[in-house]
Amino acid sequence: MSIETLQRSGKPSLSYYRTEARDSGAKLPTVLFCGGFRSDMEGTKATFLEDLCQTRGQAYVRFDYSGHGVSEGDFVDGTIGDWKNDTLDVIDHLTSGDLIIIGSSMGGWIALLAALERADRIKGVIGIAAAPDFTREIRDEQLNDGQRSLLETQGYFEEPNEYSDEPYKFTKKLFDDGDAHCLLDRTLEINAPVRLLQGMKDNAVPWQKAHRIKNAMADTELCEVFLIETGDHSLSRPEDLNLLKEQLIELSDSVAAS
Repeated sequence: MSIETLQRSGKPSLSYYRTEARDSGAKLPTVLFCGGFRSDMEGTKATFLEDLCQTRGQAYVRFDYSGHGVSEGDFVDGTIGDWKNDTLDVIDHLTSGDLIIIGSSMGGWIALLAALERADRIKGVIGIAAAPDFTREIRDEQLNDGQRSLLETQGYFEEPNEYSDEPYKFTKKLFDDGDAHCLLDRTLEINAPVRLLQGMKDNAVPWQKAHRIKNAMADTELCEVFLIETGDHSLSRPEDLNLLKEQLIELSDSVAAS
């Protein structure tokens, strides 16, 4: 399988891998994976899902947002709205028919936003340590006076990144745009099943957030929360991936049967 590129007029091109449906898998919904903040499409969960879908003959797409991985663009220029629009472009130009969208961390926020805007296509959502509204929470609850001053004077601040030698750079534009896309202060009119996988030892997303998402749903019965007592933020252990597999198969088979 070779990497492909989605060219877009006036916007950075997006790199992606696509698995085509085959045999009985053609009846199953396409699966789209949305990665996290500064992650890419080569991660454990993204490639695990690809292997699973290939085994089932199920269509699958993994991609890099603009400014992420090998896609064009500068990460520092990006916002939640930009990455949401990247996802919508992938949905509109690279997929057809019913979809199940899976999002990890920030990708969970993106997945929920996409489900609201493509309700006719997205028939199921799986959030893995889903992190809607994280920009607002960082700004309102975690920034010190020095960081707030830097946002106003130079438009960004940096802080260490435990996953890389390169620090995270948070821009004022990211926070301002994030406010426009926050979800947990409104009712989520998502009429598709939502499954939330959340580790209770997650040091980035409090486990209570999964319940906040559920409680924001217009129909809370459509949302099921799976709390993993020993799970961390990545949820990439074999037992975590097995739970992800179970939920994807269940949702996919349900959509195909409907």
